[in-house]
Amino acid sequence: MAKAPRNGPYMCGIDAALDVVSGKWKGLVLWELHTHGVRRFAELRRALPGVSEKMLTQHLRQMEEDGLVHRRVYAEVPPKVEYSLTEAGAALNEALQPLGEWGRERISRDGLAVVVTDTGAAAHA
Repeated sequence: MAKAPRNGPYMCGIDAALDVVSGKWKGLVLWELHTHGVRRFAELRRALPGVSEKMLTQHLRQMEEDGLVHRRVYAEVPPKVEYSLTEAGAALNEALQPLGEWGRERISRDGLAVVVTDTGAAAHA
């Protein structure tokens, strides 16, 4: 059964924004695509330790429906699919930057652990 589209009614702008970015992985997908521009599914999966294939697929589909992510399919065998941010996705990522800064301050202040990604660098979302 298909999930009903997210189109309100909303109490405020925060409510409408959180509806689109809800879920642990969507913000991280935005950050990954912002950082690297274009990513294939397997690259996204490797860059997000702990995400299941099913959950990543669900989030990417929702983000595409919400106009945040562009999915480009190449007509070749084996199939090649690339994901990138749309203008709306880039704008949302920019809007989330202050939240990321707050999170980095919290990590530093509270001495919290940071995941090291497949590139060997600590995540700087």
